[in-house]
This record gives sequence, structure tokens and C-alpha cells, in this order.
Amino acid sequence: MLCFYHLIFSLLILYYICSLNKIKQFSLLILYLLQQNNKLMTFRKLKLSLCLAFSTCAFESIAQSSLNGSDNQYNTITTAVPFMRISPDARSGAMGDVGIAISPDANSQFWNVSKLAMAEKELGFSVTYTPWLKDLVPDIFLAYISGYAKFGDKDNKNQAISFSMRYFSLGDINYTTIDAQPAGTGKPREFSLDLGYSRKLSDNLSIGIAGKYIHSNIINGAGNSNGVTYKPGNAAAVDFGLFFTKPLKQKDDAILPSSINAGLAITNLGSKISYSNDRKDFIPTNLGLGFAYNYGIDEFNKFTIALDANKLLVPSPGYVVDASGNVTQTYPYDKTVMSGVFGSFSDAPGGSSEEIKEIMLSIGAEYSYQNQFFARAGYFYENKYKGDRKYFTLGLGVKYSVLGLNFAYLVPSGSGINKNPLSNTLRFSLLFDFDNLRNLVLPDNAKKDKTKTDRKEKDKKDSASKPAPKPAPKTKRKNY
Repeated sequence: MLCFYHLIFSLLILYYICSLNKIKQFSLLILYLLQQNNKLMTFRKLKLSLCLAFSTCAFESIAQSSLNGSDNQYNTITTAVPFMRISPDARSGAMGDVGIAISPDANSQFWNVSKLAMAEKELGFSVTYTPWLKDLVPDIFLAYISGYAKFGDKDNKNQAISFSMRYFSLGDINYTTIDAQPAGTGKPREFSLDLGYSRKLSDNLSIGIAGKYIHSNIINGAGNSNGVTYKPGNAAAVDFGLFFTKPLKQKDDAILPSSINAGLAITNLGSKISYSNDRKDFIPTNLGLGFAYNYGIDEFNKFTIALDANKLLVPSPGYVVDASGNVTQTYPYDKTVMSGVFGSFSDAPGGSSEEIKEIMLSIGAEYSYQNQFFARAGYFYENKYKGDRKYFTLGLGVKYSVLGLNFAYLVPSGSGINKNPLSNTLRFSLLFDFDNLRNLVLPDNAKKDKTKTDRKEKDKKDSASKPAPKPAPKTKRKNY
């Protein structure tokens, strides 16, 4: 009897989340197991239902809608591995998840890899920790590490290589059978590895490309059922980026510490991913366009405002209306990746008006004092029929010498059952920036010795390059 109550409770939670479209991804595994009467599993903890609902692959929704196919149909786009779209760093997280066109830093690999060729420092890396959905479960988190190094001519390092790794843990899960007997434990985990290259095309324009490997083991410990073999999913993808920046000038051509930036990024363009032997799901391919305006108030104070627009380049679910007027959502799993990308601009059942609703907007602002102290705020918006994520963000940052520390906070919204499950989300980022690799790998004494040696060699070169002095003209000696 206890198992029956657990099952009903989990079903109610999943139905509530689905009906409100608060969370966009659900587990094929959960749906399949709940549909099998002979091999049904239930879960000891509410955490399992929530964890897999928030982080696993998409499934074909069978929830009925009372809207009967109207323009206001709830029609959330779902994909596999949604953790690939979670903002990984505290700076952008504090600015409403903007990042495509703001000034480059060590976390630019996620937002727009092309920005790194424009980075002021020659070397940098970052580490971020994000407790995820902490108001619901205690042990889900995202860890992220990234870095870059510029190279090229000594006086013109116009290229950069970069890397990143993200690790998403869904905590520990205890499985039980229909008879409330222990059926093992699971440790769902997901991670991705990225490697990127970017290059300046001019002083104002840069491009970049990155390749990535994605591994998703969300069904760890669940076993197989009814002849279906469940397995970890693997996928490969690429990112493309374009970044433009233009310093602003006064009438007298004096350069201000002000500039405008624009960026374009296509991310997660790659293969489908599969968790079983009978279906493949799309990964969250995304098109992002960003703008930023950096205003130099004076020598010490600077203000930045930025706007990002994002759209998933995956198929939109369709509708099927039965004779009773009930609406069933269908999903085109048979489409290829490229047909899904190009068709994503025109396949929404509601036409162009629904396509516009699929655009997610982020707006953020940052104030800096002497490039050492930072205050940030932002807002993220997603249409209520396409996921309904809406939240304010706040954050602070401090930088001293080569070390930077950023903090972001997602402001709580709603109350009771309408409370945003992302409320109170925190992010912490630690950044390191270096002028060159020598400052990182050499001790202070070695740096001083090397500097003296470099100066001596430079003096030798300078003296060797100078023309030899002409000999003084000889004069005849007169005898008196």
C-alpha cells in the first residue's frame, strides 16, 4: 500500500510540473516504467521524480489540454541533456543569463567562443560551483571549469585556444520495486568536454569554433525493462561564434572607455543522443544573438547594459485533436538534425506568432568601479506557454590583482505551489587572469632573473644594431 501512495504522489508531482510547463525536460525512463503494469518501479523519495524530470531526455507528452489547440496552447519544446543550457558562471548568472556580447573572460567558452581572441589578458581560467534546485533537493549541483591561452606574434597575439568541462550531478537515488523492496541505488551523472579555437580577423572582429563531447548517464542503476536496453547516452557537437566590438570616440577623436559589442553564437549543433535501442532525441541546439553597450562614466566608473535573445533550433511539438476535442502533443523524433534546425523557424503549429513566443530574452546590467568592484542585476524571460521561466537575478564581484570572485543569486518568485523551483539558486565563480604564462609558472626570483637577462640581451641587440662610429680624421703634424 505504501508503494501505491508513493506512485500516486510521484504521478501528481509530474502531472503538475507538466501542466504548468515549469520544467521543460522529462524522463523517458519514468514514463516508460509508469506505463508498464507488470514491471513497474516506484521510488522511495520524491527527489527521484524531481531529479529526472529536471535533467533527463525529452518524451512525447500525453498530457491533455483544455485549450483545444488554441493559440495559447502550452507547447514547451523539450530536448535531451538540458544541463547544456544551464548558465555556468556567476557573472552572467547575475545579469539575467546574458553573455553573448559582454566583455570576454575565462567563461566565454560557453557563451561565445569567438570572444576569447579579444580578451585583454593572455591567459585565464575559471572554476564555478552551482547548487541546483536547492529549494527542492539538497544534492544536485553543476560544476564548471574553463580556461584559455592566447598566442601569436609577440606584439600581436591574435589567436586563442580554450577548453571547458561541466559536470552535472543529480545526487543519489534509491530504487524500490512495486512491493517496496530495495532495488538498488543510482547515481545519475552527466558531463561534457569542450575544446575551442578563436582568431581575430581585424581589430574589431573575431570568429571562433569549438568541438564538444557529451556523456549522459541519467539511468545509472535503473536496469532494463520489457526487453528495452537502457544505456548511457553519448553525443558530439560543435559551436560557432562571431564577435564584434567598436570603441567609441569623441568629436576630437579622443578614445573614450566606451564601446559597443555584438555577438552571434550557434551552440550544441550536433548528433542526436539515445538512451535506449529504439529512439534518439535532439540535443539543445541554440541560436543566440547579443548586444552590449559599455559606457565609460569617467576614469574610474563604467556601466554596461546587455541584451541576449535565444531560440532553440530543434523541432516544435505538434498537436493532434481527437473527436472529443482533446489535444495530444506529438514530437517529430524521425527528423534529421539539419531538417530540425532549418525547420525550427517555421514548424510551430501556431505559426509565426508561436515562433516568436519561442524566443527567450535576457537583459542585464553591470556597474564597475576601477575594474575591481562590481554590482550586477538582470532579468530572464520565457513565454508562459513555452516554459514560463521568469526571474530576477542579482550579484556582486571583486577583483584583486590576478584573482576575481563573483557571486550570483536568483531572486525567489511566487509562493506555495507556484513558487519558481529555481528560486534561491546560487553561483560562485573564481577567476584567474594573467598577462602571460611566465607570470604563472615561474617563481618571483626566476621572473626577476629572467627580466634582467632579457634586458641585457636587449641592450646587446641594440648596441649591435647601432652603426660603428666613424674614425676621427687624421691630421698632419706641423714642425715649427
